[in-house]
Amino acid sequence: MEEPQGRLAAPCGPGGGPGGAAGADAWNHAATWEAVLVFTVLASALFAVLSDPALTSAWAAAGLLLALLPLYYVLGRPAIRCASARRTGLYFALLVLLFAVAAYLDPVANLVLFGLYPQCFIAAPYRRALVVAAALAFTPPLLTLVFARDATALLVMTALAVSQVAFAALFGFWIGRIITQSSERARLIKELEDSRAEVARLSAERGALAERERLAGEIHDTLAQGFTSIIMLVQAAQAQPDPSRHLKLAVRTARENLSEARALIAALAPAPLDGSTLADALNRLTARLGEETGLASGFETRGTSRALPPPVDVVLVRAAQEGLSNVRKHARASRVRVELEYGDREVALRIMDDGAGLSPAQGHDGYGLRAMRARVEQAGGVLRVDGVPGGGTTLEIFIPDKEL
Repeated sequence: MEEPQGRLAAPCGPGGGPGGAAGADAWNHAATWEAVLVFTVLASALFAVLSDPALTSAWAAAGLLLALLPLYYVLGRPAIRCASARRTGLYFALLVLLFAVAAYLDPVANLVLFGLYPQCFIAAPYRRALVVAAALAFTPPLLTLVFARDATALLVMTALAVSQVAFAALFGFWIGRIITQSSERARLIKELEDSRAEVARLSAERGALAERERLAGEIHDTLAQGFTSIIMLVQAAQAQPDPSRHLKLAVRTARENLSEARALIAALAPAPLDGSTLADALNRLTARLGEETGLASGFETRGTSRALPPPVDVVLVRAAQEGLSNVRKHARASRVRVELEYGDREVALRIMDDGAGLSPAQGHDGYGLRAMRARVEQAGGVLRVDGVPGGGTTLEIFIPDKEL
C-alpha cells in the first residue's frame, strides 16, 4: 500500500510558510483541524470540570487541557507552518506530556484526542505521526501502571489505547491521502497554468511572426515595386533629350506609391482598388506598365463580372503587381497580356509575356513568388508558373468557388 504524504506543512521562506503560495494553500486545509482542536479542548475541559467540580484533579486536568491551546499557537502552529522538525518534535513532546497527565487525572480528557490526532498527521509524515499517536494513546496507561497500580483500570485503558491507535492509523491514512491528492491537484493546476501561459506566449510569437511576414509581403508588393519603377523612370529620363514624359510618369508613380503606403499603414484595401472595380484596377496596372516600359500591353476580362470578397480582390491585385513587376525586371519581353476570367466555379488571373521564359537554373522560388504563392494558398487558391527558355512565361492563379 502506498504511504500517503501525511503532511500539510511547507518550508518557511520564499514560496513556503506564511505568506508563501504553498504554505497558504496548506494552511487553508489546516484551518479546519484548528477549529476541531479548539472545540475538543474546550469540550473536554468543560466535561472534566462538570464530571465532579469538587475534585481538584478534575480542575487540574481541565487546566492542563486548556494549556494545549497556547502551546499550539505559540509552538505548534509555527512548527506546522514552517515544517521545522526540531520545533515539531518539541511540540509533540510537550503535547504528549500535558495530555498524558490530564488523562491520568481524569479519563474524560481522552475526548481531546479527536483534536490531537489530526495535529499529528498534519505536522509530520505518516509513520512519525503514527508513533506520536501511539505515545498519546499509551502514555496514560503507562502512568496508571507506574503510579496507580490498578490492574482493572490499566486493562481498560490499554484496550482503549489499542482501539485509539487503530482509529488514528486509519484516520491518519485518510488525512494523508487527502493531502496527497490535494497536492497532486495543485501541481496539475500549476502545470496547466504554465502550459496555458506557454501556449499564449507561442501564439503571440506566431502571430507576431505572421504579421511580420504579412508586412514584408505588403512592402515588397507595394513600396519596393513602386520605388523600383521610380528609379527606372528617372534613369530613363536622364538618358533622354526630353525627360518630361518619364519624369511625369515618375511623379505619378511616386504619388501612387505614397497612396499605397498610406493604405498599408491604415490597413485599408490596396490603393489600386480604391473607388474602382477589380477589373479597373488590373487594367490600370497593365496600362501603367506599358506606359513606363513601352511594352505592348493589354488587359481582357472574360465571363460575367461579379463582386468578389475583399480578401480575394487583394490577393489578385497583389499577384498582378508582382507578376507585372517580374515582367518588367526579368522577362525582356515585347508584349504582355493580363486576363481576368470569371468562371462558374472559380476566378482565374493570367499574366502572359513573350519574353525570355524560365530556365531550370532560375527556378520558381524567388521571394516575390513565394509571397505570392503564400497569399494565394491562404485564400484557398492555386498558383502556377509555366515557361520555357525563349518561349515566354505564363503565371496563372485560380481561386475556387468556395472562397468567393
